[in-house]
Amino acid sequence: MKFDVTVIGSGPGGYVCAIRAAQLGFKVAIIERYNTLGGTCLNVGCIPSKALLDSSEHYHNATHTFAEHGIKTGKVSPDMKQMIQRKNDVVSKITGGVDFLMKKNKITVFHGHGSFVDKNTVKITKEDGRTENVSTDRVVIATGSKPITPEAFNYDKNRVITSTEALNIDKVPKKMIVIGAGVIGLELGSVYARLGTEIEVIEFQDKILGAMDKDASKELQRALKKLGFKFHLSHMVTSVKGTKTGVTVEYKKRDTEDVQSVKGDYCLIAIGRRAYTDNLGLEKVGVAVDDRGRVEVNGHLETNIPGIYAIGDVVKGAMLAHKAEDEGIFVAEYIAGQKPHIDYNLIPGVVYTWPEVSSVGKTEEELKADGIPYKSGKFPFKALGRSKASMDEAGMAKVLSHKETDELLGVHIVGARAADLIMEAVCLMEFRASAEDMARICHPHPTYTEAVKEAALAATENRALHI
Repeated sequence: MKFDVTVIGSGPGGYVCAIRAAQLGFKVAIIERYNTLGGTCLNVGCIPSKALLDSSEHYHNATHTFAEHGIKTGKVSPDMKQMIQRKNDVVSKITGGVDFLMKKNKITVFHGHGSFVDKNTVKITKEDGRTENVSTDRVVIATGSKPITPEAFNYDKNRVITSTEALNIDKVPKKMIVIGAGVIGLELGSVYARLGTEIEVIEFQDKILGAMDKDASKELQRALKKLGFKFHLSHMVTSVKGTKTGVTVEYKKRDTEDVQSVKGDYCLIAIGRRAYTDNLGLEKVGVAVDDRGRVEVNGHLETNIPGIYAIGDVVKGAMLAHKAEDEGIFVAEYIAGQKPHIDYNLIPGVVYTWPEVSSVGKTEEELKADGIPYKSGKFPFKALGRSKASMDEAGMAKVLSHKETDELLGVHIVGARAADLIMEAVCLMEFRASAEDMARICHPHPTYTEAVKEAALAATENRALHI
C-alpha cells in the first residue's frame, strides 16, 4: 500500500499529526505497536494518572475536610480495585475516541512494530511474527519515550516499579519509596499519600521539580510535607533490592560515603524518561541521533534524511503531550506548504498535585543567569476570598516582567486549579503583553484568577491590593 504520510506511534503527537495531515488532504497511515491507540499518555501516563489523582483527592477530602464543611459521613475506606476499574474505564473511553477519530478521518491503522526498510518503506511486524510493508512519501517518527531504569535499581515490575505498574496497585501500600522528585514521582506519590501510604522521596538535586521556579518548588514542598511526604534532597540512591513482598533502598548524601537504608512495600523509579527508538531501524536509513538517543531535527522538525520527520518525546525538549501535539500539527502543515510556528518558550508546564503547579516562560533563576533585568511580584492564595471559601489556601502566584519594558517574562502558579489559570499568562505572553496589561484586565470576584492579577500588580508598581 502507498501513503503520502506514515506516522509511527499513536500517542498525542502521532495521532494528532495523522488527523491534521488527513484534514489537509493527505492519504495517511498510522502504525502502533500496542493493541490500543493513544500511546503512553492515554494508556499509562497523563490520563490514568489524573483519574487516580482525582479519585484519591475525593477520598482525602472525605477523610480530612468534609467534617469542617458540615458533611457527616460514616466510616470511609478506599476501594482500590474500584479506583483502578474506574481508571481503566476512563482510559478505555478515551482510547476508543481515538479509534473513532481515525475512522472519521479515513486514516489507515496498522498494529505492530514499525521499522525502516528504507526512507520510503516501513515494515510492520505483528505480534504473531508476520510482516507487511507500506510504501510512503514521508514518515513521521512519534514513538515517544520509556522510563529510565538503571541496572543498579533492579527494576522487576513487582516491587521495584515505574509509573506503569504504579497505576495498577490494587491494595494501598503502607510505605512507598520514590526515587526522583520530578512531576511523575510527586504526582503518583500524591495519589498514595492521600490514601494513607507513607511516602519517602529521594532526590539527587537540592530541590523538588528541578526545572521549575525555586519559589514554586518551595511552595509545593511545604504543601506535600503537610500531606505526609518525607524528602531526602541532595541524596543519591546506590542500590535497590526487591523481594516478593518489599524493597530495600540504600542511599547517601551527595559527596559523602555515609550510606543509609530504608525499607518499603514498593520503590517507584521516577528519575525521568528516555527517547524510545528501539529497533526502529534508524541506522538503515542513516537518521542521526544525539548522545542521549534523541532523534536530531532541524527547525522544521525534519531529520538529516529528507522526508523523515520526528516529534514529541523522541526529539529535544520538554516531554509533554501538548508539546508533541503542537509539533504534530506543525509537521503536517509544513509538509502541506504552510508556514507554522511554535514558540517553545511559551509551552506551559503543569504538575497535577494538589495544590497544582503551573509555569510558563522563564524562571527567576534563568533570568538571573542570563543577566536579564526583571521585576517580580507574588501573591499568596491564602489572601483570596475564593481560597478561604473552598479551604484551598496553599499556594501563590508569581509574575516576572522586564524591568525596563514591563513585558511579561514568566508566570509561575502554585494553587487550586493552577493548571487552568496558567492559560491567561500563555495568551498574554503570546501577544507580548506587559504585567500592567495583566493587572488592568478585570478579573471576576471571587476567583482564584485574582491571585494572578494581584501578582501582576505587585510586579508592576509593587501595589498589590489585598496584602
